[in-house]
Amino acid sequence: MKISIIGTGYVGLVTGACLAECGHDVTCVDVDPGKVEMINSARSPIHEKGLSELMERHVGRRLRASTDLAAAVAATDVTFIAVGTPAADGKIDLSYVEAAASEIGGALRRKASYSTVIVKSTVIPGTTVGVVRAALERASGKIAGQGFGLGMNPEFLTEGTAVSDFSYPDRLVLGGIDARTHDVLRDLYSGFDKAVPRIVTSPTTAEMIKYASNAVLATMISFSNEIARLCRAVGNVDAADVMRGVHQAGYFTTRIGGERVTAPIVGFLEPGCGFGGSCLPKDVTALIGQGREKGLTLNLLQSVLDVNKGQIDEIMGLIRRHFASLQDVTVTILGIAFKPDTDDVRESPAFPIIRKLKMEGARVTAYDPVARPNGHADLTDVDLAESLREAVANAQVVILVTRWKEFLQLAGLLKELGRRPLVVDGRRVLDPEAFAHYEGIGR
Repeated sequence: MKISIIGTGYVGLVTGACLAECGHDVTCVDVDPGKVEMINSARSPIHEKGLSELMERHVGRRLRASTDLAAAVAATDVTFIAVGTPAADGKIDLSYVEAAASEIGGALRRKASYSTVIVKSTVIPGTTVGVVRAALERASGKIAGQGFGLGMNPEFLTEGTAVSDFSYPDRLVLGGIDARTHDVLRDLYSGFDKAVPRIVTSPTTAEMIKYASNAVLATMISFSNEIARLCRAVGNVDAADVMRGVHQAGYFTTRIGGERVTAPIVGFLEPGCGFGGSCLPKDVTALIGQGREKGLTLNLLQSVLDVNKGQIDEIMGLIRRHFASLQDVTVTILGIAFKPDTDDVRESPAFPIIRKLKMEGARVTAYDPVARPNGHADLTDVDLAESLREAVANAQVVILVTRWKEFLQLAGLLKELGRRPLVVDGRRVLDPEAFAHYEGIGR
């Protein structure tokens, strides 16, 4: 199948490379000539495990990039919209999606053959049959379901394991306005394991499945942090021990390396310094915003965001147990990416922590094995270390923000350096007994 994908971010490029691996012919479209040149040179503009290998295998054969959206749409059977959907002013910003749909519609006006447009971007329920359909019909002069197909196929990719997630999905959600669109989506994924559940539904239901999935993950994280606060208040209760007990209660079936396995629901039931990234914060915000527009107050989801925001104060409270003032105190942040195995720093909890520290006069150093967000506004007057050793060599306080495996070496490294800083474990991955001065969320 010939496919064009509008947008070459984490979703668009991973989708394109993986579909090329499946045997489809893919053209990725982006407005940035620099990114297009990188992709056509088989160089990935993002850090994602396994992506570079796919690009080296398929660029120049079944995978290419272009700035010419109209030509890409004209030459392909299916066009995916995979542009960004950030949250702005407390609700989702659909301007990029609408602009892409309008431009695709203009290309469809000049195209004689039938084509199908699939929304891959995460959008609030009703967007595909509302904003997207209206923009496509207005620009093309054609009617959805007659002149072109229209559907919604949400992604369930986790940054750091996105290639594996795409290749071995736990479900395929195929949202379409009609049977013809559903057939296109079935054909697109016909090479995938037949045992993978295929949920054939409407675009609006497909959109809600995506948001509900992300909302429950975000809720589990904040639930764990709220329990951690109660553990501290009760006293002599360690939230990490509590969650280890909770983990044994629920199990789910997933895929790891292509094999279907049963595993405990542990990935999100962990107390820590909060969630970030490109999905959970903006998607929960978008649902709250849509509920408000519908006259509904979504108290639980709002509390999810409130609890998440409050975790920064939890971190600062742990530090204040040991320092009455942070003026000129040297503090090291370990981890700038919002999670390990990615260079994505969007909504990373590191930044509000850094802002608080600088407001209180601390001298801040930050280190991340991959993320190097030079020029980021929150990193002004922050020293970016080149190694873990350099980062902690003179620190009075070390705050672990991201679960990079490299940081598990911290205890041994501090012993080697002869340093005894306060270690604040924002992810509860370190052994408290390995440090002279240790504080952890929920402990």
